[in-house]
Amino acid sequence: MTTTLSDKKLKGLIKESVREALKAELMQLRALALPEISDKEQKDIEKRYGTPSRQRGKSYPLAV
Repeated sequence: MTTTLSDKKLKGLIKESVREALKAELMQLRALALPEISDKEQKDIEKRYGTPSRQRGKSYPLAV
């Protein structure tokens, strides 16, 4: 069984896959760049500003 894809579809699939991989890597890099804080600092932040809501923030597509 042979599956054929048009050049545009194949290019689109590759582009989407690369975008997903870059997004995952960027999330890991951003997490590494965040400073560590102590439990005392975290409690102070939560006391002042409350705990974050679980609402999903705005997301912006990667410019590729």
